Amino acid sequence: MKILVTGAAGFIGMHTSERLLARGDEVIGLDNLNNYYDPALKESRLARLRPLPGFRFVKMDVADRAGMERLFAEERFDRVVHLAAQAGVRYSLQNPHAYADSNLTGFVNILEGCRHGQAAHLVYASSSSVYGGNAKMPFSEHDSVDHPVSLYAATKKANELMAHTYSHLYGLPTTGLRFFTVYGPWGRPDMALFLFVKAILEGRPIDVFNHGKMKRDFTYIDDIVEGVIRVLDRPAEPDAAFDPMRPDPGRSRAPYRVLNIGNHAPVELMAFIEAIEEALGLQAQKNFLPIQPGDVPETYAEVSELVRWTDFKPATSVREGVKNFVAWYRAYYGDGGGKTCVS
Repeated sequence: MKILVTGAAGFIGMHTSERLLARGDEVIGLDNLNNYYDPALKESRLARLRPLPGFRFVKMDVADRAGMERLFAEERFDRVVHLAAQAGVRYSLQNPHAYADSNLTGFVNILEGCRHGQAAHLVYASSSSVYGGNAKMPFSEHDSVDHPVSLYAATKKANELMAHTYSHLYGLPTTGLRFFTVYGPWGRPDMALFLFVKAILEGRPIDVFNHGKMKRDFTYIDDIVEGVIRVLDRPAEPDAAFDPMRPDPGRSRAPYRVLNIGNHAPVELMAFIEAIEEALGLQAQKNFLPIQPGDVPETYAEVSELVRWTDFKPATSVREGVKNFVAWYRAYYGDGGGKTCVS
């Protein structure tokens, strides 16, 4: 198939593109290479993709309406994996307009491209952040998600609503994937694992929010990619059993789905830090701080719908995943902060 992967120079985008190319798909990778974090890391990810047969790169912002219209008209994609977005909960407090441009305007451009280009399936990144103020655990797709606690979460909830509209009006199969704290080699520098490893190796204290009383359903990148690929290969279908008198948020008469992808095993932040210390062979200096605005104390994915739909359940342990990340980090950066290689 010919597949558009947006955010191809990103963490999940690079790994997903590699898997699609390895099985023989043609991948057009799109990214704007912005400076939300170090563009050199994005270029290094792209350097892994460029030599692979079947890959082409397009530098473009998804918010570029005319450019996106042209791209979809010229390429006629079979399927689309939309991973480009302005990420980060805390950054949304400082730069809200970046989220409106990328996550709202950009998403409309993707939907319109898929509609007019007659793509057979749109798979897009949502987030566990949509669960917001929910306290019922584990988080289920069948629960209401009407109480976001960050603008980032609100834009991801909006994406799900927008996708449903296009599935209903135009019959476009759409599947939103609620990712739960993705980590692993080539990960984002603004994520806790990257920040912790960098600080510990440089002998600096790490900031431990909510005084360490946080739990996250850390999900390893290989498990995320496996879920993305399996979902991509099974387009959303209408649910004949949908009852409009008792509407289920996880169901629809339209070809629309939302699915959690998480490890279904929340880990305490202090246990996560212990896994990092073990992998590094170093102790962390800890700076305990209050919870940050927009953060939630716990995430925990119910994944029975994912298992039912794809026959796949993430299962990589945090110790294994952290060990793999540390090995990559040391190969890429060494034990300091300077880049040494791109392997």
